[in-house]
Amino acid sequence: MLRSTCRNVGRIFRLQHTAIMEAERVVQHLTEVEEAAEDLLANKQQIVDLDTKRNMNREALNALKHEMASEEKVKVCFGNMFIKFPKAKTKEMIQRDQQQLDKEINNLRQALKDKLNRLNELQGKPELTGYNLSPLSNVEVKAINHLMKR
Repeated sequence: MLRSTCRNVGRIFRLQHTAIMEAERVVQHLTEVEEAAEDLLANKQQIVDLDTKRNMNREALNALKHEMASEEKVKVCFGNMFIKFPKAKTKEMIQRDQQQLDKEINNLRQALKDKLNRLNELQGKPELTGYNLSPLSNVEVKAINHLMKR
């Protein structure tokens, strides 16, 4: 009787230990999924912030082109002060900033695809098909148009 009770207690202990280990694995997996989702959302927010800055630069370039066409020097905000700067130099700085923002946004978008695939993998979902497509370049579009005219 005592032996069977000890066996039963041993079985119960092993079952409880197994259940605890399984619960820890589930919690670990859910933590990984949550971290991947948070990383994905942070990446998306960073893209939105950079795109907002890019739009502001586009507005500034447009203002330099149309509204301030006659002026030679313009006031540019650096930190918490305004400095008069030559218009051509200002335009050049904004255009360089635009190029840098474009690169950063494209890099973040590529990373976003990788992070989304990782999240889908963690959730047991299939990888998105057609999501890694890239647009045709101007050269490719011209070549296609040239072939279509024949």
